[in-house]
Amino acid sequence: MNNITLAKKYSALLDEVYTKAAVTSVLESDPSLAREGANANEIVIPKLDMDGLADYSRTGGYVEGDVSLTWETASYNYERGRMFSIDNMDNAETQNSAFGRLAGEFLRTKVAPEIDAFRFAQYASAEGIGSAEAKLASGEAAVAAVRAAVSAMDEAEVPSDGRILFITPTLKGLIEDMDTSKSRAVFAGFDMVITVPQTRFYTQVDLLDGTSEDEKAGGYAKAEGAADINFMIIHRSAVLQFTKNVVPKIISPDVNPDADSWKYGYRSYGLCGVFDNKAKGIYVHSAPVVNG
Repeated sequence: MNNITLAKKYSALLDEVYTKAAVTSVLESDPSLAREGANANEIVIPKLDMDGLADYSRTGGYVEGDVSLTWETASYNYERGRMFSIDNMDNAETQNSAFGRLAGEFLRTKVAPEIDAFRFAQYASAEGIGSAEAKLASGEAAVAAVRAAVSAMDEAEVPSDGRILFITPTLKGLIEDMDTSKSRAVFAGFDMVITVPQTRFYTQVDLLDGTSEDEKAGGYAKAEGAADINFMIIHRSAVLQFTKNVVPKIISPDVNPDADSWKYGYRSYGLCGVFDNKAKGIYVHSAPVVNG
């Protein structure tokens, strides 16, 4: 089996695993909305602005209004990768499953959680979004907090269609355990309700470089001073989320000049951000930061 065939085979596996494991994949933006920027690490997004209504004159008719279409530049802010080696004999002794398991497990347990954590942290720290902070220890408190968030978005005239609730399994369970009409109704107004493990739900994260002495394992960590997120409501149109390049690189032992081993490299390049004029389409509710 040549390397091109292998790449196609495992790329399909990676795409499937990513969709199931990365909860933020539902927020991916329509690529037709963007075009390439002046630099390789940029895209530009159309931004429309116009005047409001004016008095109509029965003699003079309409007042001329101004409409402008500008292009807003956004830079890619996520670029990560890693290379692994699997001894050819180890792969053969597992009936060629070691390589495939590596690809799937790496994406499920390392890549998807980090991408989610990075994106949620970026959205939670954007300027102009709705926010609140409180410890939610009961279903009643959680329902009240979600209702307050919905009301804030309603007052900001965020469309009701297209809202997605991301919530920790613990809080969702507290609400469901109430088993009341109130608890059932609180989820009814969302397009989707998606549970997010607390381990990828923080207001800020640090991406570990993989080379420093205390960061060789790579991955991500909750940043110092960051808060646990209880839930986030995100309107799809509020976020700018593009994955430009996801490259699984596969090198077989036949062409590996260094060792009799398979090499598997993975690289992800993309961006996520929030539209300035749609920031109210995001609401984050977090727990108080515990110092010490």
